[in-house]
Amino acid sequence: MNRIHVLGLIPFIGMLGGMPFANKATPYVLGMPFLMFWIVLWVVLTSVVMAIINTIDPANQKEEI
Repeated sequence: MNRIHVLGLIPFIGMLGGMPFANKATPYVLGMPFLMFWIVLWVVLTSVVMAIINTIDPANQKEEI
């Protein structure tokens, strides 16, 4: 499997795979229940991971003329 595909799986595993472990309402982080914080965190991290994928993707590498 290509490293770009593995990077694309990280947000999926983090958000959906981590939800059963993060399903707690008692600890509050930044004023949100922990599960909501977990989802917001992974939405932000997904943008970061997609930016990294866009940077290292060989299909996006254009040669200067």
